[in-house]
Amino acid sequence: MHVHIVDPSAYTPPYDHALCRALGAEGAEVELYTSRFAHGPVAPADGYERRELFYRVAARVPDARARRIVKLAEHVPDMLRYRRAAQTADVVHFQWLAVQHVDGRLLPARRSRSGARRPLVLTAHDILPREARPGQRAAQRRLYEHFDAIVVHSEHGRARLTDELGVAPDRVHVIAHGVFEHLAVDRADGAGGADGPSPAGTAPFATELPVVLCFGLMRPYKGIDLLLKAWRGIEGAELWIAGAPRMDISALRESAPPGVRFVPRFVGDDELPAYFRRADLVVLPYREIDQSGVLFTALAFGKPLLLSDVGGFPEIAATGAARTFPAGDAAALRAALRELLADEEARSALAGRARELAGGEYSWRAVARRTLALYDRLLVSARQ
Repeated sequence: MHVHIVDPSAYTPPYDHALCRALGAEGAEVELYTSRFAHGPVAPADGYERRELFYRVAARVPDARARRIVKLAEHVPDMLRYRRAAQTADVVHFQWLAVQHVDGRLLPARRSRSGARRPLVLTAHDILPREARPGQRAAQRRLYEHFDAIVVHSEHGRARLTDELGVAPDRVHVIAHGVFEHLAVDRADGAGGADGPSPAGTAPFATELPVVLCFGLMRPYKGIDLLLKAWRGIEGAELWIAGAPRMDISALRESAPPGVRFVPRFVGDDELPAYFRRADLVVLPYREIDQSGVLFTALAFGKPLLLSDVGGFPEIAATGAARTFPAGDAAALRAALRELLADEEARSALAGRARELAGGEYSWRAVARRTLALYDRLLVSARQ
């Protein structure tokens, strides 16, 4: 089976890499069509081919705002170029589509030159765009109509697509997000500081205190302000907030209580393990979410999790690998933080369950097999 995985803007390189590698390991012939990742190196292709077909001019533009303008200018020609490349694929599986208003008209043809029907699949990492521009949510709804199957990572996501957006239930398929075990491999230790990139294996700060980690791009919906409010009065621990800001965080930094450390920049895969290995607890206080790659990174490192009770997070808590608190409730978050920081046995139980999930139902081998089974069903249906 010849599969194309397509992520034009390289929104999720770790996910793309893990899925392609796992599909290849299960016998599929896989090509990843994407663009150069602007923030640093990505994992080398392993068991699949990586083709940076999209936004090749924009990749050479250093200014972020100018780069977005050039990407927009390249988008339609590159989508048409990919449409021609897709003729060789048995299945085309998009991970993201960035220009929802036009992308439905630019997708590959449903039939190959030989007349065989080619299934189109989309993974709905976000059911609807966050911080959407005018008309973007309506365009996303229309875009779903162009796909034979839509993959979601939680039952919550399935319910939103079927109940809220009216997508036919037989077109929606729940396949878990895999854990990023390739990020948890051993790396050599080094020495470094927090202002610039730290060598692999080196935590950004030296401390003997327990560490609570909030990791990932900083966006309003992720509840960092709530977390800082909840941290007031917590002593004997440090809170690390790490990731590239996608909002103004100056007020957050000025109002942060004692014990809070910021790393306000992109943290690459080479540095990331040191953060998660050092963490005693990972907290995700999101106000809304469908599912989170940071969560599945924490599972790969066998870390206990404290999550808000939104989106697919309660489904992870139901496995015993996480605890939840009511979203938006700073007092409840503070109480949960204090309880878990004081209870090493409870954290150990959560961590143990995380490790079990990482090697079982959330392993990429399991994800790849379910994904290939979906492709097989679509191809059988296409031949009928």
